[in-house]
Amino acid sequence: MAPTQRHRWFTLPDSRERRRSQALRHLVLEMARSDFEERHPDARFGPVVALVAAYEEGRNIGAVLKAMPTLIGDLEVSALVVVDGGDDDTARIATDAGVFTCVLPVNLGQGAALRLGYELASEHGARFVVTLDADGQNDPTEMPTMLQPLLDGSADFVIASRRLGVDQTTDRFRRAGVQLYAWVLNAIVSQQLSDSSNGYRAFRTELLDDIGPHLTQDQYQTAEVVITAASRGWRITQQPTVWHPRASGASKKGGNLFFGMQYARVILTTWYRVGLGSRRRA
Repeated sequence: MAPTQRHRWFTLPDSRERRRSQALRHLVLEMARSDFEERHPDARFGPVVALVAAYEEGRNIGAVLKAMPTLIGDLEVSALVVVDGGDDDTARIATDAGVFTCVLPVNLGQGAALRLGYELASEHGARFVVTLDADGQNDPTEMPTMLQPLLDGSADFVIASRRLGVDQTTDRFRRAGVQLYAWVLNAIVSQQLSDSSNGYRAFRTELLDDIGPHLTQDQYQTAEVVITAASRGWRITQQPTVWHPRASGASKKGGNLFFGMQYARVILTTWYRVGLGSRRRA
């Protein structure tokens, strides 16, 4: 059989679509980088970057940025908002607040926006990155608590815990899911985390540089970060914080059942991928 004919027989039908999608994704990220460079040609971050990935959070993000500390101890804090597409005024509000702003021309997902933020933070001088939600559920004034284990050298990665702190929300199903998935994740990575799905997190940039190339999830990515960091030997701990109700609007993550299924998918696929990589290295 001629090679060209054999190629026609065995090429997967979606291979060109996948390549096209990857190329478009790369283009979108490059456009966002160009946007950042045009906005901030001489950008230099402080040692701490407060990173917010925001998708149509114009009604909420202003208050989050207003509450952001500018100093933690003697460390300068720079706020970076990665606007993950959308049609509202999130980008304008972030720009008017005077913070570093990077705008994706289309929505790629929170995981993709955060990975871009990690890269920008590392490239522009940050030593620590703290991620917060744009919807008001995380209190920026608790950033010193989140950073303390990194500053005293006892950890490389800190996760906020609403279960050790205060959960002001009333969704019993979401609370049950938090406990269930923390138990599952702890069994996989041999940790003792009580709230593994919390998006309020603090990292050393060295950790982000190490795990970044291994992160692939564009949404529901919190489990992927924990599993990947633990599998690569980084020290993980938790700090109690207050979990506030969403300031306004609805969650972009979907209903409880859909969110739970997607979160479980990420745990299973990341566990398989990390485990397979370990076996190959062995």
